[in-house]
Amino acid sequence: MTSARDRLITVGTELLEAHGHQGVSLRSIAAAAGVSHGAPRRYFPTYQALLAAIARGGLEDLDTTIAPALADDDLRRAARAYLAFARSRPEMFDLITRHDLLEGAGGHLREITGRWFADLGATLARTTGRTPEPAECLALWSAIHGLAALTSRRATEPTGIDPERALDVLLEKHSTPVL
Repeated sequence: MTSARDRLITVGTELLEAHGHQGVSLRSIAAAAGVSHGAPRRYFPTYQALLAAIARGGLEDLDTTIAPALADDDLRRAARAYLAFARSRPEMFDLITRHDLLEGAGGHLREITGRWFADLGATLARTTGRTPEPAECLALWSAIHGLAALTSRRATEPTGIDPERALDVLLEKHSTPVL
């Protein structure tokens, strides 16, 4: 049997995916979960804490594909997983990247994203044979994220360019194996 806390997170995730974080409130989650409007406060002191718990689930889902790809030094597979997640779950993608909204709300979200950043640098070091400076890692992450964000909101559609092809172009210089 699912705990009330887990039920609130599950229902909150469903509502988020259907309506975005602007369309989700403590009351709407409580109503959909079949509990009193005050029940979420027993488990989450703030609305942001509940959003952080929902975001944690999304990050963990994404981590199941990104972490193994980076561990295998497969930057292309990790980036494609990030792009696919953004395309298939745009509302969750938006929430997990809203550090301004989630900062200080709990959920320990940066332990996952911080690990991704470190793993990205390690992957680049192993595949290129040189240690990248942190700014290079951030620039690459920003470019991948930017393409994913544009794709998640369908902004790339008018170009007629397949976002996967754009990703390939972006990664070409970062996928040179060590000789």
